[in-house]
Amino acid sequence: MSPFELAFSQKLYLELQGFLPQYEQAINQYNFSKERQAKYGKLLADQFKVSRLYVSHFIQVLNLCIVRGEIKPEVRPSYGLDIDEKAVPDLGTEQNLLQVGEKVIQGEEKRAMMGGTRIYNPSIAMVKVKYEKFREYFNNHKNLLVTTQKMHDRVIELRTRTDAMIVQIWNEIEAKFEDLPGEEKREKAATYGVVYLLRKHEKEQLG
Repeated sequence: MSPFELAFSQKLYLELQGFLPQYEQAINQYNFSKERQAKYGKLLADQFKVSRLYVSHFIQVLNLCIVRGEIKPEVRPSYGLDIDEKAVPDLGTEQNLLQVGEKVIQGEEKRAMMGGTRIYNPSIAMVKVKYEKFREYFNNHKNLLVTTQKMHDRVIELRTRTDAMIVQIWNEIEAKFEDLPGEEKREKAATYGVVYLLRKHEKEQLG
């Protein structure tokens, strides 16, 4: 069908021609970002488990060294730990692991620089590698969350405009066919996707 034969205005047709690619692109970008975020989230979860394991094991070894008298309990605060705390602090969330892991690494590096005997199995170097990998994934995933939200907001913004255009199209189509007999009007409107739902008494009248 030629654009000149449409039941709505040429102005609206041209507006649709320019708008539709933008809307499709926004939806595709949002879906791509959402899928990427989900995949990255799974990778982040894996890195979180590994890093938590290494940080937890290091703290346990540190406490064992203190129990054996190899390291004084007074060093615990430099690791962000209470001086009398013998348990591993809560590492159940990403934020907790970020905070505890950073303090533990800084504390061990500082103690080693002052001549303290290094802890091995795991070494702080290995803990740091696992921790920094986790932190990298955490920051990247955080950025992806922000990007996905922006793209979602953009789709919502365009959807509002889409709804308004659909209403305008429907109104123009109805106006185009308003003088036709009921059945013919419904048939012509239906070719544009405008479907009239008849009430019960209207169906009975037609029957």
